[in-house]
Amino acid sequence: MSIFKDKVLMITGGTGSFGNAVLKRFLDTDIKEIRIFSRDEKKQDDMRHEYQAKYPDVAGKIKFYIGDVRSLESVRGAMPGVDYIFHAAALKQVPSCEFFPMEAVRTNVIGTDNVLTAAIEQGVESVICLSTDKAAYPINAMGITKAIEEKVAVAKSRYSGKTKICCTRYGNVMCSRGSVIPLWIDQIRQGNPITLTEPKMTRFIMSLDEAVDLVLFAFEHGTNGDILVQKAPACTIGTQAEAVCELFGGKKEDIKVIGIRHGEKMYETLLTKEECAKAEDMGNFYRVPADNRDLNYDKYFREGDTKRVTIEEFNSDNTRRLNLEETKAKIASLEYIQNELNGIENIAK
Repeated sequence: MSIFKDKVLMITGGTGSFGNAVLKRFLDTDIKEIRIFSRDEKKQDDMRHEYQAKYPDVAGKIKFYIGDVRSLESVRGAMPGVDYIFHAAALKQVPSCEFFPMEAVRTNVIGTDNVLTAAIEQGVESVICLSTDKAAYPINAMGITKAIEEKVAVAKSRYSGKTKICCTRYGNVMCSRGSVIPLWIDQIRQGNPITLTEPKMTRFIMSLDEAVDLVLFAFEHGTNGDILVQKAPACTIGTQAEAVCELFGGKKEDIKVIGIRHGEKMYETLLTKEECAKAEDMGNFYRVPADNRDLNYDKYFREGDTKRVTIEEFNSDNTRRLNLEETKAKIASLEYIQNELNGIENIAK
């Protein structure tokens, strides 16, 4: 891909699902180097061996950096020579962040500030910060810290010089690490009923490839301080569970409802009403530009902008709702699911 030709890309939290998706997308292109920055040496070692075995001709492009976004000096040490950053390091599990909110603050807020500070100092060209629908109208610690992450990114963009800073906000990424579909598959294989929180709960759903597409869209089309959102469809958790049962031979009548967990909502929001007032429709995406007014509010008594966009709040209850067959088709299209289904077939043979 020409935009990455001879460039150095760093992915924070790069051993996670998103980092692996980026590697699979770009490793065999003309990119010069991909730096995996994370704090888990075991995951890095596993990743190193996996890519050396699968992609021996290009695995040398991957460079591993042990470090923690919570430490500014640690981030600074990995930054020299970096052209672009995809900032994916985060604490993402809603219940665990509810019980340990300061840990979420240290990673999601302070960690983001450290990455952006070091990037601006180094003159990095672009930083794309990965956020979540839980940052819109947040009610849980994870969402609140990701909302502050976005505020930090927008604030930093106002004096970032040559460094472009954008945020991407998206919903549930199916089959990412720690997500529910792999859990359901394991429960079905063990002969247990699958557990879900609340069947009527709705969630935006997207694939890892779509998550990468959104980040690339922000990278190519975003301007400094933007928040970019993909127009994702949604489904109910009940429909999603039934789809997995049909794909993997589970018994829908045995689905067990365990109740909403700490800090969960019935539906999620990708764009608030306030953001919709200034959002730009870009086809498959929305762009929310930064509010770059200064603190001299007196002048706004004389100058104002009353123009508003008529888009309504964009949430998982009013977006396009997938039915069972559509949900099953979307899940079945995932590489992870295809591999799991092939595994079942191979065992049967």
